[in-house]
Amino acid sequence: MKIVYLHQYFNTPDVAGSIRSYEMARRWVAEGHEVHMVTSDRRNGNSPPRRYTTDVEGIRVHWHKVPYSNEMGFTQRKLAFAKFAIASARTARRLRGDVVFATSTPLTIILPAVWATLFRRTPIVFEVRDLWPQIPIEMGALDNPLIRRAARWLEKFAYRRAHTVVALSDGMADGVRKVAPEGKPIIVAPNSCDVEIFDIPPTEGESFREENPWIGDRNLVVYVGTFGKINGVDYLVRLAAELKRREAPVVIAAYGSGAELEAVRELARELGVLDCAFFAPGPLPKAQVPRVLSASELCTSVLKSNDAFATNSANKFFDALAAGRPIAINYGGWQADVIREERIGLVLDPHDLRAAADAVEDFLTIAPDERAGLARRAGETGRRRYARDTISGQVLSALESAGAR
Repeated sequence: MKIVYLHQYFNTPDVAGSIRSYEMARRWVAEGHEVHMVTSDRRNGNSPPRRYTTDVEGIRVHWHKVPYSNEMGFTQRKLAFAKFAIASARTARRLRGDVVFATSTPLTIILPAVWATLFRRTPIVFEVRDLWPQIPIEMGALDNPLIRRAARWLEKFAYRRAHTVVALSDGMADGVRKVAPEGKPIIVAPNSCDVEIFDIPPTEGESFREENPWIGDRNLVVYVGTFGKINGVDYLVRLAAELKRREAPVVIAAYGSGAELEAVRELARELGVLDCAFFAPGPLPKAQVPRVLSASELCTSVLKSNDAFATNSANKFFDALAAGRPIAINYGGWQADVIREERIGLVLDPHDLRAAADAVEDFLTIAPDERAGLARRAGETGRRRYARDTISGQVLSALESAGAR
């Protein structure tokens, strides 16, 4: 089967960011399918050319030069979305796939998918990674009534044109059902655990600590992800300040980039924790993440306090499980339910920093064998419930079913 895979933000392990598309596509190639990834080269500068093609582990990657970063303003982002939709549409149509798999965000990815299949019987499978436009509306980013109406229309259009919708959580699937035509096939395929990538010897984590003497003999709490407006990484700065006030032997390291990185650093500077109790070294290639998590006692995933975000399927959560590390989050929803059900970490109070600091301190002072038990359960949960092979197989089944129809 020839799969045309549309993803504006395709990443490989040598750069920072989610590698869901890379991991699924290379597995489908191994299954004997022909996969063409249509994506964007988001780097600034004049080279390489505007359009070029590479081979990534058998995946034919069609790159279109459309600069993009989380630091862009909302208007700049919309322009980047439109540029990629136009640039990728011709490529996607020329490839003449047996099925088109389009993954959002952005929601505009449905436009080149529809163009590629126009007047053809090629089905579209549409993947929903976030409930757009609900989230930007909740954040106030879509404050223009006309733009909101256009975004709502585009959402309905995407679900109507899709043969099948893939949602990354049950909550997202519920959100899709509220908008999609009745009877639309919807499957849930969450982000998943790359167990083989994170299965590294403990010496890797030990060497990471030795290479970074600022950790010392303190407990390491880590965050690896985006510093965007919805992420609320300032929560970790305030948590670090509270732990420092108590003279707790804890250091928090937040790796990543985004629009809020400098604001987070400035807050840490104001609270007197920058480069002592809180570090923000910048982005980290995905290939280096296993060493960092191996060196940590606790991994984190944080979000701004908003019920709309509870449906998210954060990579940070799954990476922690793949690494066999306890996870702490500061939001509710299905991930909080899993943490409590499997007893694999902490659900921190999003508003009460003292209570959150109490929980972190209590966790870091429990008996070593009990903490090891949490870590072991985290790894077992990842392998049992969220193995990448299983999840990618579910999505491939949906593509094969759509293609057969």
